[in-house]
Amino acid sequence: MKQPQKTIAREVSFTGRGLHSGAESTLVFKPAPVNHGIRFTRVDLPDRPVILADIRNTPEGTDSLRRTTLRVGDAEVSTVEHVLAALTGLGIDNALIEINTLEPAEPDGSSQPFVQVLRSAGVVEQDAPKRYFKVTRPIRFCQNGVELVALPHDGFRISFTIEYEHPVVGTQYASFDIDEKTFESEIAPARTFSLIEEVDELRKTGLIKGGSLENAVVVSSERILNKEPLRFKNEFVRHKILDLVGDLSLLGMPIRGHIISVKSGHATNVKLVRKMREAADHAARHPSVPVSGKASTSWDISAIQEIMPHRYPFLLVDRIVELVEGERVVGIKNVTVNEPFFVGHFPGHPIMPAVLIIEAMAQVGGVLLLSTVDKPKERLVYFMGIDKARFRKPVIPGDQLRFELELVKLRSRTCKMKGVAFVDGELVAEAELLSMIVNR
Repeated sequence: MKQPQKTIAREVSFTGRGLHSGAESTLVFKPAPVNHGIRFTRVDLPDRPVILADIRNTPEGTDSLRRTTLRVGDAEVSTVEHVLAALTGLGIDNALIEINTLEPAEPDGSSQPFVQVLRSAGVVEQDAPKRYFKVTRPIRFCQNGVELVALPHDGFRISFTIEYEHPVVGTQYASFDIDEKTFESEIAPARTFSLIEEVDELRKTGLIKGGSLENAVVVSSERILNKEPLRFKNEFVRHKILDLVGDLSLLGMPIRGHIISVKSGHATNVKLVRKMREAADHAARHPSVPVSGKASTSWDISAIQEIMPHRYPFLLVDRIVELVEGERVVGIKNVTVNEPFFVGHFPGHPIMPAVLIIEAMAQVGGVLLLSTVDKPKERLVYFMGIDKARFRKPVIPGDQLRFELELVKLRSRTCKMKGVAFVDGELVAEAELLSMIVNR
């Protein structure tokens, strides 16, 4: 069952001091239409620039100073992760957030105050379905001991491990299937934290000007310095999950998958999101890669190059217009006068060499064969024989070749295909092809 998009029912506002800037900040949360996404507008700047909360608006390098920043042109909004986590945790897809300074208020270092104000506004369903990013294959980012992996999962789950050589923090692990109820009660209240020895260094870099024991947990070598005790025994790792929920929202759509993190922070979180964004964009362009199930599908040249080893001037397939896994394939080759073989093949009377028509047919067949194996990018198709080849009509510049191949026999890694080629509905060539699938 498809889940509807959500927004807030009415406008609400929130005022407080920014954690790093120390400036007073007012946020005004407003309802927004379907497919709007989460957007910030800097009402204190000329022309009130609008910044979409999207990974493409997170410049390289701005995510490295213990916060996540969004930028469009010269307009910037920083330390957005706790606000975004609150919106994501409540399942809110669309909202416009007016802000009158660089960063949102940071009342207690968690997402709980934002959850409360958004709850007071009311959350309403909209007349359009959510668009999910479904993890279908592992997506991994590893760097300097940090590891992040996105795995297929029927739901949204985060598992997180932190490791500090510190007697109070130490090693902590937590794992949650995150829905609205779990986020609100188990994740949103977890506060940001800092080791006492980090505080002076952060201040030297111009950060935490608004930091205090009211909006962060500060840890000495022996204990936490706050009057309020820890809200959870493992509050530190829970806050890391909160940050990750906020950073993952920059994908621009809710996630169906299991995200596993070991020692990640904002800088590495957004690098995983960039890889997920690439996967989402690729899936939108080429929904057939990787192939799964007996579904008829279509590939453009970029998708073909994902698994085929050939390149110019020997890649002779322009598009796959139909693919039924393990059964049949239909591919297109557009023949132009600029083909390199026309220079020497009957100069002045260009005719496509018959052997290249068969090669193009074989390449289309290779796509069909690779659809039958796991990890097609790690395989190659070697052709072992050509039988019953017939050429019925010359192929010249301006023709569009349509190849149709059927899998006749598949035995282990050897197979037989029957192929035909048409131009404008007329048969121009046919052949039976024998081949073998080998490791690349």
